[in-house]
Amino acid sequence: MRIDILKAFEEKPQELDFVLPSFLAGTVGSLVAPGASGKSFFSLQACMSIACSVAGGDLLDLNPAPGQVVYFNAEDPDVIVNRRLHAIGGSLNNDAKKSIAQNLHILPVMGKRLNIIDDKHLKSIIDYATGARLIVFDTLSRIHQLDENNNGQAAIVMGCLEHIAAETGASVLFLHHVSKASALGGMADLQQASRGASVLVDNSRWCSYVSKMSKDEAKGFSDRQFDKKPIAEDFRSHYIRFGVSKQNYGIPFIEKWLKFHEGGVLKPVHLHKIEKENKKAGARKNG
Repeated sequence: MRIDILKAFEEKPQELDFVLPSFLAGTVGSLVAPGASGKSFFSLQACMSIACSVAGGDLLDLNPAPGQVVYFNAEDPDVIVNRRLHAIGGSLNNDAKKSIAQNLHILPVMGKRLNIIDDKHLKSIIDYATGARLIVFDTLSRIHQLDENNNGQAAIVMGCLEHIAAETGASVLFLHHVSKASALGGMADLQQASRGASVLVDNSRWCSYVSKMSKDEAKGFSDRQFDKKPIAEDFRSHYIRFGVSKQNYGIPFIEKWLKFHEGGVLKPVHLHKIEKENKKAGARKNG
């Protein structure tokens, strides 16, 4: 059905519906990070923040509108997912736990050869997830059998994800790894850091990242309010950044620091910049 142009001229458009900050409902987005950086743990908590319709479930402070979430876990064995759920549950109240359990559907598909290019698999995904607010695939490389380094084949994968989004009305988020060059160069937070063909980024309407704290960042930040000593090398692995490197809609998202707590649970943390203080101290010493 074609767009009614005259109607669009005359009638006020509906408000944009964002599932996560600047991530529009019905579109495809990505969460990109190096391995073992916390992206699966982060995505699980982000899913819970949406699935929870009562206070106490938004541990990441994302402030999303609530709804059903479907999470296809193709990366980790069930025993690991259960350990993560148990750890997160320690930070939730009973009402939040019940709400999340009702609205979050985690489907273990590791080793089951889920293939979104296959019409039968694609239809079963759409049938199950219709009405969901967010659908997550963890990770992209495990849900198809095409070559992600080939732009033509990667475009087919993206087309299937867009089809899922169009048919279900949900935002579709795929988790993906950064390239080796981006990981080694400390550029995991850049839009083009994603591994594989450029179409994976170009066709995504929203690209986000989690990035480990670097040595330079540890020197420039403190977790102390008063003496503001730099974060020690032994503790910088406790912190990651979450941000958005590409957004086609909405306002820019200001990245936030998160800290790992017991069991790997992530919570926002306010870090204090100490670069100015160090420069002033150096100037006084040189003077």
